Amino acid sequence: MLVETECTFTRFEAAAAKHPHRPALIFLGDKFSYARLRDLIDRFAGGLKGLGVNKGDRIVLYLSNSPQFVIAFLAAQKLGAVTVLVSPIYTSHEIQYMVRDAGAKLIVCHDTNYGYVREIMADSPLEKIVVTNVMDLVGAPKRLVALMFDKAPSGTVKGGAETVWFKTLLKSAPCRDWPAIDPVADLSYILYTGGTTGLPKGVPGNHWGHVSYVNDISDHVFKGHVQEGGDVYIAINPLFHIMALGLMMAVGLNLGNTTVLMPQPMVDAILESIQRYKARWMLGVPALYRMILENDRQETYDLGSLRYCYCGGDALPREVLARWKERVGAPIFQVYGSTEAGHVCYSRLDGGDPEPMCVGVPLPSRKVKVVDPATMQEVPPGEVGELLVTSAHAVKEYLNRPDETERSFIRLNGSVYYRTSDYVRLAPDGNIIYVERSADILKHKGYRVSASEIEAILQDHPVVVGACVVGVPDKKVGERIKAIVVLKDDAKGVAAAELIRYCRDRLAPYKVPSYIEFRDMLPKSKVGKLLRREIRDEERRKQQSSAA
Repeated sequence: MLVETECTFTRFEAAAAKHPHRPALIFLGDKFSYARLRDLIDRFAGGLKGLGVNKGDRIVLYLSNSPQFVIAFLAAQKLGAVTVLVSPIYTSHEIQYMVRDAGAKLIVCHDTNYGYVREIMADSPLEKIVVTNVMDLVGAPKRLVALMFDKAPSGTVKGGAETVWFKTLLKSAPCRDWPAIDPVADLSYILYTGGTTGLPKGVPGNHWGHVSYVNDISDHVFKGHVQEGGDVYIAINPLFHIMALGLMMAVGLNLGNTTVLMPQPMVDAILESIQRYKARWMLGVPALYRMILENDRQETYDLGSLRYCYCGGDALPREVLARWKERVGAPIFQVYGSTEAGHVCYSRLDGGDPEPMCVGVPLPSRKVKVVDPATMQEVPPGEVGELLVTSAHAVKEYLNRPDETERSFIRLNGSVYYRTSDYVRLAPDGNIIYVERSADILKHKGYRVSASEIEAILQDHPVVVGACVVGVPDKKVGERIKAIVVLKDDAKGVAAAELIRYCRDRLAPYKVPSYIEFRDMLPKSKVGKLLRREIRDEERRKQQSSAA
């Protein structure tokens, strides 16, 4: 089967037909067979169609890891709708921009976020809200226990003509009239990533762009290692992230395997699930692996089933890699990618224990160059340069942002490459060795955080005239976020705590600065450009000096 003929759901449909009674998902102990999951997907699609959702319409998934996320995503994909995947911890301020930018007509959210959605409803293109409680699809006894002991989060839902319950749509007749979808011409999703001017950038992806790297993983990287119809993958990372979504499809749903969905990254629950379901595959960020190793009770759990542990989102510390190998008996393999390029590189499973800074070799559908960022000329193997990535047919522009498109995509020798802003070197064996990233991009708890986005929020404060955000290295979370702020001359009584509260009201928790430092001025170039790297290097020197 040629990849260009497949859509995001094609292999899932084949797996459901081949393994109907195999558990597709396990969530809070409840199992969803492939047959049941497929039926719920088709019913939800029928419900969406009844609400007027058609091919090309944009719908927002404002959901945590749950069966509802999987159902809504695949139902929308089969209908030809475009899913806008956003973090469930985003504020109304963040959501409003994305809903408007994408032109979304419907949003699916948890009841805990319902208030945020209602807050933006009047000033957005949204027509319908589909709302669910995280426990809606869990068996009645567990829901009752959760209610009695206040174990499940819930929010107040004030119903109206625009509000529909998720579980109501699941009572719809299964959709049988599916539209024709062109995997190259038709969009599958829109994801948002940080912008250099403060506003998030919408990254549109077609079906082929998603399928190409997912199939590369299944057909090349994992071939001979993954057990079709008999393997277990534990999904810890949030599914709105391209890395987590791709791994779940590649290891789990596309091959008839079982995915254990973790609603929150709670260490004891993760360890208990690995032991109980004998998970062999997992994906985490360095901070998660460190949290597991430092858990006081981790030695009481049997993690012997784990064989293929992957790490993405940030460089893996050498000591974490060594401790994990000693504790589990299996290495941590690296994966590298981005929202714009999808999955790009994977460690070879047959290449021995990976080095911490080695992020693997490019996937067959991805072509890379390592270039001098000033000249865009390729550098010799072994020398450090900026990593560029391209892939055939994939979308190579941002949504509604020609300025950002021009800045981040470049045409070389007839192909359009994405500029990752990551600096790497190419090893003789074809592996990519990660060196460092642009000073504009911070890594906090595995999240890529745009310094410019936080700076833009701070500079919206009425007494702030300038801001510079940098990352301060931290073993536990990768980098702590620090903001250097310049206030108006007549500003009085404004403390760091007030600015942090201001950010907390407008940004997801992982974007909020940990520290605020006030200065009289910020270093800038002759043309007025903020010298962020200079401040970042200054902070690192301070840290090294204090540690000496």
